[in-house]
Amino acid sequence: MKKFFSLLFISAFCFGQKSNKKLVWEENFNGTQLNESVWNYELGNGCPNLCGWGNNEAQIYTNTNHTLKNGFLIIEAKKEGSVYSSTRITTKDKKQFQYGRIETRAQLPVGTGLWPAFWMLGANISNVGWPKCGEIDILEYVGKVPDMVFTSLHTQESHGNTINTKKTKITNIEEGFHLYAIEWDKDKITFFIDDVLVYNFQPTVKNENTWPYDQPFYFIINLAIGGNFGGPAIDNSIFPQDFIIDYIKVYQ
Repeated sequence: MKKFFSLLFISAFCFGQKSNKKLVWEENFNGTQLNESVWNYELGNGCPNLCGWGNNEAQIYTNTNHTLKNGFLIIEAKKEGSVYSSTRITTKDKKQFQYGRIETRAQLPVGTGLWPAFWMLGANISNVGWPKCGEIDILEYVGKVPDMVFTSLHTQESHGNTINTKKTKITNIEEGFHLYAIEWDKDKITFFIDDVLVYNFQPTVKNENTWPYDQPFYFIINLAIGGNFGGPAIDNSIFPQDFIIDYIKVYQ
């Protein structure tokens, strides 16, 4: 009973935070194709600049491995012959935000080797590079570790390693849609899953190496296959698999 009331309090706190903010942008994936005034496609295998997308990933990204249907973005991971394919999209140079509550409602794909993610990178990445630009991983899931969600941050101080992170076990997280969110202000970034607080990042020393989160960030949605985190094993019997995103909302 005590645990129930603690979760209830946290959820109420989260809803209170949202209610104090105004919805400033939303993407509901209506229509039949992505709005290219908002979204960019990242194509291929990342070569020559970032082969394997920096993680030895197995897939190539295309602009045809997704559909928009009934207000959902459906990213399909496929295997055709020896080729794995998927979709990766970003809002770089088109939509970027600093501070607020950011949330997505999504349904995960299932199977060993899959690595879906909803994340953000600092808008200054072209000038300072990664990880100095900062990274916010609002949702990461790897099929080889069922019932587990990863929420992480990368900074120059961590040399890109995943040390500012939390693994949260949620039984049957793969079933149905779930809400993944952050509350971000000048002092901290707090992560929520289904409106329950799971991780808080608030370094005591803030400089360009420990806190790159004082600038705008843009969105990335992708479904990777294999790689350093998702792999190395890939269960070829699972394909095709869908990563389904209902919406993205930003409150400030």
